[in-house]
Amino acid sequence: MTALPAHPPALPGHPHLHYEAGELWLERVPVHRLTERFGTPLFAYSRASMLAALSAYQQAFEGREALICYAMKANSSLAILQTFVEAGCGLDIVSGGELERALRVGVDPAKIIFSGVGKTRAEMRQALLAGIGCFNVESVAELDTLHAVATELGQVAPISLRVNPDVDAKTHPYISTGLKGNKFGIAHTEALDVYRHAAQLSGLKIHGIDCHIGSQITEIPPFLDAMDRILDLVDLLESDGMHLAHIDFGGGLGIDYQGDVPPAANILWSALLNRLDARGHGNKRILIEPGRSLVGNAGICLTEVLFEKSGDTKNFLIVDAAMNDLPRPAMYEAYHAIVPTLLREDATRIYDVVGPVCESGDWLGRDRALAVRPGEQLAVCSAGAYCMSMASQYNTRGRAAEVLVYGENVQLIRERETPSDVMRGERLWSPVTTPGTPSAP
Repeated sequence: MTALPAHPPALPGHPHLHYEAGELWLERVPVHRLTERFGTPLFAYSRASMLAALSAYQQAFEGREALICYAMKANSSLAILQTFVEAGCGLDIVSGGELERALRVGVDPAKIIFSGVGKTRAEMRQALLAGIGCFNVESVAELDTLHAVATELGQVAPISLRVNPDVDAKTHPYISTGLKGNKFGIAHTEALDVYRHAAQLSGLKIHGIDCHIGSQITEIPPFLDAMDRILDLVDLLESDGMHLAHIDFGGGLGIDYQGDVPPAANILWSALLNRLDARGHGNKRILIEPGRSLVGNAGICLTEVLFEKSGDTKNFLIVDAAMNDLPRPAMYEAYHAIVPTLLREDATRIYDVVGPVCESGDWLGRDRALAVRPGEQLAVCSAGAYCMSMASQYNTRGRAAEVLVYGENVQLIRERETPSDVMRGERLWSPVTTPGTPSAP
């Protein structure tokens, strides 16, 4: 290998990703060993990074009655869920499928929180029969439907109402959830009447109150503003005779994608708990549902450079990962740091890093300074959250393999999908011989 550059590229937010002798390592494993063994595209996650991120939350809540429920929509791979459940977490779900995943990894159903605006009657039944801890209800219509389903089953559904505090989290509009123009939650001004309505329904039992104002929030003030608005409502509800056993403050803490400087979880929650105590509610049980901040910077996506292509105005690196693997840039124009897995002294060139999918939106990074050659690999950083969980099979591209790294150890946690996997469940059409008669399955 040639001499190494004096300054290796920055690796934002990745405490267990580093260069040694010009090679990229994840924990104690050089990543070239991962690609040699498992191919590309490949998602690799650091277990130590996930547990370190969780530890900051656990330290903040030491001595408090609190439950950390990992928001599994960020990354729902079974081994990731298992890691957090074994570390004491509950799980925040948003579908019946996620409930099945949660139960598969052995979480105590009483530690499951069911969020989301569109729970079906079937999902409500499924969750009630499983004995989940709480439903976060987001509309009057959902409230009435849940009451009906619980009554049919002879059960009482534990609920909190998700209240929309109309707080601007100053984040991307697609991941803002706490403004009055968003689809989420019950308007702050309507919450008292809805709580009074819920209290009259025999199929429901009020456990608490919930809010969530958005995702990738990197400042403390929006959280404090939301807390104050929710506590104002708690005071009002309790003066009206309703006791709330818990307050659920959701998630939303951001991560470092591009030199972002979000507060550490323990610093954020030190400020929030001080406010909670000052407002006289320090004895309440606290629930939170972090997602991205636990897994985002624990993961990388490894991809091979297929071709270098020069155009009139752009240079391109065409890689084997695409928007179906890493949808965030196409969806949000999101930034992910992209770094070579092997450092070289060659002069960098400015490239757009793009995938092979037949869409102009299939790009992973624009205007990146890189020194890399076809046949070598790149690492797309901060890929632990909202990448594999949002991945698709567009262009009949099977979803990537996933591995978990812990110290010097590596374990395959998801096999790479084959075309046969992608087409499983599909059927060829055949003529129907009798009009109106369905063909045999």
